[in-house]
Amino acid sequence: MVYGGLTQVQGRLYNVSMKTLTITEARKNLGRWLAAAATGEDVGIILGADIIALRKVEVESTDFAQREYGATPQQVAVLQEAVDKRYRRLRRSGKLLTVTTDELRGLLEEASLP
Repeated sequence: MVYGGLTQVQGRLYNVSMKTLTITEARKNLGRWLAAAATGEDVGIILGADIIALRKVEVESTDFAQREYGATPQQVAVLQEAVDKRYRRLRRSGKLLTVTTDELRGLLEEASLP
């Protein structure tokens, strides 16, 4: 028997190293499964005869702008230069605040308190 392009034996071997879920199971604890995938655990969601793998991917802002908004590389370059110029201006004026990760977490926790 072929399952999603895999023979039954290949499918069993593949499932040993990957946690596979139905769409309903995945939906119930989606945050948990996304967190597991983000830490490198192999997680797959069964869609018909296919298994769709959840994987963490690195996305660059230029890649995002091109894929999501159809921006050309030239448009991205112009935007990057404008952002860099604004950053330099804010840094010179002292309006740019640099914080550590721990300081940022503290600020976010303070902001979320009632």
